[in-house]
This record gives sequence, C-alpha cells and structure tokens, in this order.
Amino acid sequence: MGAVPWGRLMHLTPRKLTTHQKAVLIQVLLAFPDQQVGVRYDPSASDTLSYAEDFLTVFKVIGWEVTEGSPSETSSGQCTGLGFVVGGPGGLPPSAEALRDALRIYGIEIVTICDPTCDMKSGGIILAVGRETPSVIER
Repeated sequence: MGAVPWGRLMHLTPRKLTTHQKAVLIQVLLAFPDQQVGVRYDPSASDTLSYAEDFLTVFKVIGWEVTEGSPSETSSGQCTGLGFVVGGPGGLPPSAEALRDALRIYGIEIVTICDPTCDMKSGGIILAVGRETPSVIER
C-alpha cells in the first residue's frame, strides 16, 4: 500500500459478527440441513481466529458437520477478508450462496478461491478467513 501520508492513520478494527448478525445467519442457514463446512484462518492476522470462531458458532448451532478452524496460509493467504475455497470451476452450493447473500446485507463480501488441492467433499463448504484490508482515515 505504500507510505501513509502525515495526518492519516492506518486503522484495523477487529472483525466480529454481532449477536443480530449471528441470529440472521442462523435463520437463513437453517434451510440447509446436513451441510459439511470447514473453516480456515490466516494465523498471521490478529483477528482471524476469533472471526473464524464466530462463524463456527453459527455453523454448530444449526447442526452442520463442522471441521474446526485450522490455520491455513495457503487458502486464507490468497485473499483478504472472507473467501469460499472450491476445488475447481463450477457454482457454489446453495448454502454457500445463501451465506454470501446474507452477509452482503451487512456489506461483508466473500470471494471465491479456486484451490485444486481442496479436500472438501462435493457440496461442502470451506470458509477461509483472511487478513483484513486496512482502511485509511483522516485525522
């Protein structure tokens, strides 16, 4: 990003899902029972583990088969923010599309990352939590 001019401040606010956001995601995702989901996070960023745990909480509450969050610089390091990791070309499962659409309501975007070494079963989801892009604010 380069040097930040005097009078500007790099600011990273730890990301988290609010109680309301979790409740909305639970309501939306209950329509997709028996989903398999894995969560990975970039261990080099300070807030990725806690943000990943927010999603794990939602997935567990609705009864999805969850692979606990694990550090993964390969998948998460390819994106900033959130990403769905897929093994190849093709559409996202309906549950992933529903999650993506629900998060967009709150201005949270999820990119799709193609990783041929992806080990998720067909129809499953891997959510990668990458580092946040810093915002630059005026002083």
